[in-house]
Amino acid sequence: MNDVTRSVQATTAASAARVAHQRKALPNGMWGAVLFVSGEAALFGTLIASYFYLRFNTSPWPPPGIEPPSMALPLALTGALVLTTVPMALASRAAQTGRRARACWMLLLALVVQGGYLGAQIYSFFSDLDKFGPKDNAYGSVYFTLLGAHHIHVLLGILLNAWILGRLLLGLTNYRVVGVRVVALYWYFVNAVAILVVLTQLTPSW
Repeated sequence: MNDVTRSVQATTAASAARVAHQRKALPNGMWGAVLFVSGEAALFGTLIASYFYLRFNTSPWPPPGIEPPSMALPLALTGALVLTTVPMALASRAAQTGRRARACWMLLLALVVQGGYLGAQIYSFFSDLDKFGPKDNAYGSVYFTLLGAHHIHVLLGILLNAWILGRLLLGLTNYRVVGVRVVALYWYFVNAVAILVVLTQLTPSW
């Protein structure tokens, strides 16, 4: 166990924790995640900028016949999603210190809340589609595009969470430690975007 000098050789919880502790730079997987998140941040920046461009050039907003979105449910759901930052951070820390069981429980807790959030948001999304559509006007187009893009990212995060949780059940290795860190970083990004999206969505109700 003390002979492990390369990350590729860290195939046990103890050796993976030792490699994580001794690492002086971000692993390649984390740099890849940073680049991916940067690109997605640009996407959401463009969508949010498009929303406000259309809003400031369209009056009234939303158009007649469409009620401004209610504030209570979106804010409550977003608050619940953002709180999953805590178990994701704890899971990342637990994986880096070799505590596989704790990492698994934290990922499972986050996964349950994230799944509940997505389920409620999808229900709300289709309820809105019964009232107006993306082809009806500029408001409907950007409203559903923005929310749809965010929901897809949440779904991707849930799939990543489920995948890394399944891998951790088989044991803790260096690559799985990096995987947990990558998934946690992705969720930090998704949760930050959730705040921006809900604030943008609710601007007509302020």
